[in-house]
Amino acid sequence: MAPSATSKQVGTATLTFGDKSADLPVLGGTLGTDCVDVRKLQSQLGIFTFDPSYGATASCESAITYIDGDEGILLYRGYPIEQLAEKSTFLEVAYLLLNGELPNQAQYKEFTTHVTMHTMLHEQIRRFWDGFRRDAHPMAMLCSVVGAMSAFYPDSIDIHDPRQREISAFRMIAKIPTITAWAHKYNAGQPFMYPRNDLSYAENFLYMFHAVPPQEYKPNPILTRAMDRILILHADHEQNASTSTVRLAGSTDANPFACIAAGIASLWGPAHGGANEAVLKMLEEIGSVKNIPAFIEQVKDKNSNVKLMGFGHRVYKNYDPRAKIMQKTCYEVLGELGIKDEPMLDLAMELEKIALNDEYFVSRKLYPNVDFYSGIILKAMGFPTKMFTPIFALARTVGWISQWKEMIEDPSNRINRPRQIYTGAPQRDYVSVDQRG
Repeated sequence: MAPSATSKQVGTATLTFGDKSADLPVLGGTLGTDCVDVRKLQSQLGIFTFDPSYGATASCESAITYIDGDEGILLYRGYPIEQLAEKSTFLEVAYLLLNGELPNQAQYKEFTTHVTMHTMLHEQIRRFWDGFRRDAHPMAMLCSVVGAMSAFYPDSIDIHDPRQREISAFRMIAKIPTITAWAHKYNAGQPFMYPRNDLSYAENFLYMFHAVPPQEYKPNPILTRAMDRILILHADHEQNASTSTVRLAGSTDANPFACIAAGIASLWGPAHGGANEAVLKMLEEIGSVKNIPAFIEQVKDKNSNVKLMGFGHRVYKNYDPRAKIMQKTCYEVLGELGIKDEPMLDLAMELEKIALNDEYFVSRKLYPNVDFYSGIILKAMGFPTKMFTPIFALARTVGWISQWKEMIEDPSNRINRPRQIYTGAPQRDYVSVDQRG
């Protein structure tokens, strides 16, 4: 494992409040913006910082993922996402995120074997699905089943035991494709397909999702590679809402399965994991290229509440590097499936052209993001719209586990406890009900 570097003091910022001053360390990492360390601000000046949504606050030190939103850069452990998506496999990226370095051949074989040997679910977990309504949302199933895994695998919930942490990581990465595929099968009323250890990670997921007992299933290398690439692109993305949720839950010493279930719940929100689903709904509502001008006018009208989904990003103020890879993958998948005249792709291309040339969108840096194309790809590959977010969760699980593991192994880790500005009533005395006006 690569040594975990820590931030270094690169300067000092002096803050004066009233008749007191505080000299606060300015910390710098390997890359990115320097940060003012405000941990002693309250003890020195008697005040806290105020940063709603934590948009200007570093909540932790991490050596896993780096994003430069202005330049459109995404690095996993220092490796550009473009190189990993083109040359690597998802399990190789999983090893990288967990351990800090790319594996050699022996390490990769051992890691792959460990993951493969954990793909089966405890058979009693199978009964969980019988308790859900047939139309239950798959994210509800994921939250429930993953949260319950600690009851079935109590031998890997001691967070202070490195070996148990390792086993829990293998179990989560290996079993989340099975859980995700079975959620779909339950919705569809089809038999559950048990994992096959002769298939690769992506092949196995596609098999469990699409195969049915009466028919032979043959993996398609183009679609398998597309699935692998989708998983790589969504594997981690720094301290986003769901990852921060996992870290927040983990700071209480909760078991890893509970922490991942918390991350799944956070990802469920349409502002986070449901964005690619929203893109598809938007394209369906537009309907035709000829309707785009009227739609664009609605987007520009601040009173219409109509949004251009799949463009812009909380972090990226440039072209999302993942979107370029997704665009290429989209053409490969549609070509393989013989989809030559895909109305949604035509709509997507025209919207992209307008957004990249219209001053309204250019000035607001509303570039296409990864969600813009991923929904089209998943739809073409036969995934129902409500499965888009669960597939996102499948991919992000390895990032959550890596971030959780890094946090647990950090000796400075302590329970998270944000502060607040209280704006309620001042202290007052209780008045009995018969005396209240």
